[in-house]
Amino acid sequence: MKPKKNPKFEIGRNSSLYFAIGLNVMLFLSWRALEHKTYDKSEIDLGIVNITEEAEEDVLVIKVNTSSPPPPPVTIQESIQIVEDVEEIEETIIESTETNQEEAIEERVIEVSDVQVEEVEEEVEVPFTTIEDVPVFPGCEGLSKVEVKECFQMKIQEHVRKHFKYPQAALDLGIQGRVSVIFVIDSQGVVTDIRSRGPDRILESEAERIIGLLPKMAPGKQRGKAVKVAYALPILFKFQES
Repeated sequence: MKPKKNPKFEIGRNSSLYFAIGLNVMLFLSWRALEHKTYDKSEIDLGIVNITEEAEEDVLVIKVNTSSPPPPPVTIQESIQIVEDVEEIEETIIESTETNQEEAIEERVIEVSDVQVEEVEEEVEVPFTTIEDVPVFPGCEGLSKVEVKECFQMKIQEHVRKHFKYPQAALDLGIQGRVSVIFVIDSQGVVTDIRSRGPDRILESEAERIIGLLPKMAPGKQRGKAVKVAYALPILFKFQES
């Protein structure tokens, strides 16, 4: 027969509680041990400090030049003297220049003979293809109208070939193409108003330079009167690649 255990005397019944209490106590003691501070005690002699000399402070003295106060303001007494008018001034009456319906307007009849008409000569610009008498290039004198026109075109082509020079800048950049040049031969036979259009300004400048070297010619005529003549010329800039 096994003896029965009394539950009041069971040792392991509150073991967890005891373990928790013991753990907290140990943690508290460990914390206090770590926080405990110790100091080295040394003998310190406290003497009596006697101040025999007073500290003298250097005081910076700044001298300010104060100007004397300004003098009191001078009071000026104004004396007013009343003078009687001696001269009589005449008032200028300005009359109104506005008109009304009662005033009549003088009618003025202008005769036709009083009107002077001035004739203004206007220079007409005629294209080369429709001009009656084309400009005469030097060396084309004494020919018929048809021959003068053909001679003019031939001389222009010879002039371009003679003065043609391919710009070196255009060669370096590989620029080529067709430049259309338009110029005017005025009533004095002088080449003016040169304009050009092409693929690049370098070629346009060269074409304008060539046309600017054209000589003075006999002016073209329309109905027997010297007029301006417009002429268009294409110039081809092309180089052969080696």
